[in-house]
Parts: sequence; C-alpha cells; structure tokens
Amino acid sequence: MVFSSLVFLSVFLPVVFLLYTLIPSLRAKNVLLILASLAFYAYGEPVYVLLMLFSSVLNYACARWVARDPQHKSKAALVVAVVVNLGILAVFKYTGMFVTTFNSLTGLTVPVPEIALPIGISFFTFQALSYVIDVYRGAVEVQKNYLHILLYITFFPQLIAGPIVKYRDINRQISDRSQDVRKIARGLRRFICGLAKKVLIANAMGQVADILFAQEVSTLSLPVAWLGAIAYLFQIYYDFSGYSDMAIGLGLLFGFEFKENFQYPYGAVSVQDFWRRWHISLSTWFKEYLYIPLGGNRKGKARTALNRLIVFFCTGLWHGANWTFVLWGLWHGLFLLLEEYVPVLRKMPRVLGHIYTMLVVTLGFVLFRADTISYGFGYIGRMFTGFDFSPAALSPALTQLTPWFITMLIAAVIGCAPIRPLADRFRANMQHGAYVSSAWKSAQLFLYVFAAAGLVFCMLRLSSGAYNPFIYFRF
Repeated sequence: MVFSSLVFLSVFLPVVFLLYTLIPSLRAKNVLLILASLAFYAYGEPVYVLLMLFSSVLNYACARWVARDPQHKSKAALVVAVVVNLGILAVFKYTGMFVTTFNSLTGLTVPVPEIALPIGISFFTFQALSYVIDVYRGAVEVQKNYLHILLYITFFPQLIAGPIVKYRDINRQISDRSQDVRKIARGLRRFICGLAKKVLIANAMGQVADILFAQEVSTLSLPVAWLGAIAYLFQIYYDFSGYSDMAIGLGLLFGFEFKENFQYPYGAVSVQDFWRRWHISLSTWFKEYLYIPLGGNRKGKARTALNRLIVFFCTGLWHGANWTFVLWGLWHGLFLLLEEYVPVLRKMPRVLGHIYTMLVVTLGFVLFRADTISYGFGYIGRMFTGFDFSPAALSPALTQLTPWFITMLIAAVIGCAPIRPLADRFRANMQHGAYVSSAWKSAQLFLYVFAAAGLVFCMLRLSSGAYNPFIYFRF
C-alpha cells in the first residue's frame, strides 16, 4: 500500500510542494519529483519499485535502439519492448487467472501461484509502451536524457491510477514548464474537488454496494438489487474520476497540464458516446495502439466488428484478472456493434437514448462488480424478477438509506451534470463590465473558501479511519 491518505495530505505533499517551489532550477525540480515519486511508490512496495525502474530502463533503451538509424527504425527493438512489457504484465497480473482457468478446463490441480500485484502496473506499463511505439512511428523524438523518461514513468500524481499520459503530450513540459499562482490555485481546487468525490461520495456509495453485493442472490429483492447496482454505478465513477481530478490538480501544482479523463459520461446518449467520455485516456490508447493497427474500420464490416470485439476483450482484461472483467468489455463491444448495425439505436430521442445507455452501463457494471459470472447474471436476474416487497426482503436496502447516504446520493446525481462547462460559460458571460467582474471575483473567492472547508472536512473523514479503498489501484 502507498502512503496513507492522511500522511500524503499532511506531510508528503506539503513537503514536496514546498521544496519544489523553493528550488530555482528546473533540472533540480525534476530530480526532486523523481526522488519523491520513487519514495511514494517504495513506501508500501519497496521491492516493486525495482520493477518500475527496470521498466523505465527497458523502454528508454528500446526507444534509443529503435531510433539508432532514423532511416531504418528497428522493428526488432519495438518487438522486444512489446513482448517484454506485456510479458511482465501477464506474469504479475494474469498468471493466477490463467492457471485457474487451465485447471477448470482440464480437471488438473496445478498450484496457483500467489503473486502480489504491483499497484498501478497496468498504467505505467501502458505509458512506457506508448512511448516506444510513438518513437517508432515518428510521432515523438527519442529522448536521450534518461531522467526525463524516468520522471515520465514514475511521476507520482498519476502513477497509481492514471490517467494514462502519453509522452508526446508532456515531453515539452518536462523540460519547459512554469509554476504560477493561478495554476497552483486551480490545481489545489481541482485536487480538493477530486478528494471530495472520493472521500465523500464514492466511499458512501461503496459501503452500500459492498454490503448489498455480499448478499446471496436468492435473497435479493428487486429494490435491493437496484440499490446495490446504482450505488456501485456511482462508486466507480466518483472513485475513478475523483482520482483523475486529483492527478490533474496535482499536476498543475508542479506546472504540468494533463488531458481530461472524464467528460460527464453519465450524460451519454449512446454506448459509443459513453466511451467518448469514460476513461478517455484508456479508450484512446486502445484506439491508437490496437484498433487502428488491427485495421480499424478500413477492411470491411466483418473485420471492423472483429477488431472492435478484440479491443473490448482487451479493455475488459486490462481491468483485472477475472473473466467478469472480460465479459464486461465484450458486453460493451456487443452494444457498440448493435448501434452500428441497428440504426434505431442511434436515432432514438435523446431522453430514450440516455435511458437505454444508462441501463446498458448499469447492467455492465453489475458484471464488472460481481466476483463470478454466475453471480453477476443471477444479480441482474433479480433486478427484474425479484418481486418480493416484504419487510424482511426490503430490510437490507432500508437499513442502508441513512441520511448521509441519501445526501451523498443526491450529490452524486447532481455531480453527473456538466457543471464545469456551465461554469466556464458563466465565467465568460461575467467577465464584461466592472460589476460582473466584481461578482465573478466574489464567486471565485467563495469557491476557494468552500474548497478549503471541503479539504478540512475530508481530512476529518479520513482521520476517522473509515472505509477508503481506491477501486482502480488494483488495475
């Protein structure tokens, strides 16, 4: 486990930020961030920090090998990078799954190795691999300074749970960036917003989801099953988008600007639209480095359908070593194909399209959350057939409807609305004239005071030692 949240907030981050601000040289700032990032990761996983260092050396060397002859770039170097990176990921993440599946298919009892999963391995492996591929494609120049690559791979704000940052998006920022008061203020507010999403909303939803998904399928009534599904729907969104907000905010503190990873996905009107908005860094990674190399949509309808299913198979597998994740990926791939070949799904009114999309997404996340495929389908079945409204059947749900949960559920629903674009539009309208400018500044001051109060409240919640898992740490 990495630094506890309170240690990170009260000691690690303030010390690193203060030292970073005081150091005048950008090169020295980069060295500080590398050391801080390695310490951050090694605090809970001292052995696996060596794996991350090996990954950085491997991909740095392979990129140099690729670009040794600019006229004839080495495909062998690219193959080595792909095979070794994916091989490491397969060994550490999927060995247990493969052995268990082999045993179930053959009836053998091959011992299942217990290999601890390095936190964030899927994220930093995909980042490193994308760098080598981009060098091979000529999308970015090879970096001769190893410390730049080391900082890119180990940078602590997005090391653990993304977003997946492509080297070409930040290579200039590593060697030329600035830190100013406005960026710092924006970064702090964005970080606190993400922290509140996680600590307040995601944790409240997660506690209920864990309790209800632990029930025997046969005991679930329709309302209980739907409450659990909705709680998890909001937990996973606010958990992961909250972490992405924190990473973007922390990046701003140190002068980096990361791309958005979520664009209000629960406002989508089709599954295709959902994937334009959900985990954007992952979906674009698979599009650029798998879907297009497979041929994309350039080789006919049958090949396009196969390519999409392959991509979503891999998307599901990327999330975890369980066939429930693969099924979740294929579930989304299937509906993307249906939208492609059944025009009525693309031409529904926006309201109906939104309802259809959220139903697909919610049922998909039930499969994602379930420990087994049979439990997942059984749970979905109870969502539509569990017509038992007796007090005993409803009790698991009613006991979870505390004032705090209901308040956070309302906040979760409101938070799915496109608040940030509305705020940007509001700001644009208010920046004309002395009165509106003054009103805008007052509104900004209120938001910063509100954010500071939110930070204090989040730290108080964390200090209570309450439920506080990060879902995407295990990916």
